[in-house]
Amino acid sequence: MSGRVLVASSNLGKLREYRELAQDSGIPLDLIPHFEEITEFEETAPTFAENGAGKAIYYSRYASEMVVADDSGLVVPALGGAPGVYSARYAGPHATAAERVAKLLGEMAGKEGEERRARFVCVAAVARAGRVLAVVSDFVEGVLTKEAQGNAGFGYDPIFMVPELGHTFGESSAEEKNNYSHRGRAFRKMLGFLRESQL
Repeated sequence: MSGRVLVASSNLGKLREYRELAQDSGIPLDLIPHFEEITEFEETAPTFAENGAGKAIYYSRYASEMVVADDSGLVVPALGGAPGVYSARYAGPHATAAERVAKLLGEMAGKEGEERRARFVCVAAVARAGRVLAVVSDFVEGVLTKEAQGNAGFGYDPIFMVPELGHTFGESSAEEKNNYSHRGRAFRKMLGFLRESQL
């Protein structure tokens, strides 16, 4: 099968990351046309895997091409795993990234050392015509800083410090983030499947 692969998202930052990761694969990626006109998929499942696969299945019914979707988020053991699957809605459904970061930093106030450990998790799925074809996952371990550092990336990137890098994703180049991020790691696994499907 040849042709483009569609990304089930309206997040241009996510599409940019995916395109950078796929640039040497020869696989063209685009957002689903008129995505904003499709009734939004409700991510109500308790796990990243169920939400990611459910999203891929749902949106693949609105396209003839293969559709990639993911559910990803920040898991903080000291907060019982929060914000977890609610990462994008942690400060309310219409909160800005800055408001979500501020809420999380408030929850982390007074926590030190190991209590500030966190991990970004990503589960990506590809589906076509309402059927899941593959599901992959990966993660990256890090430490939450006490204030935002850097303006790169999006979401919680400015407060997620990666020990191997020595700085936050908010201070990372696109290449650094793609090499180390949860989404980069999961999508590289997905690319293996997509390459075979494109033959």
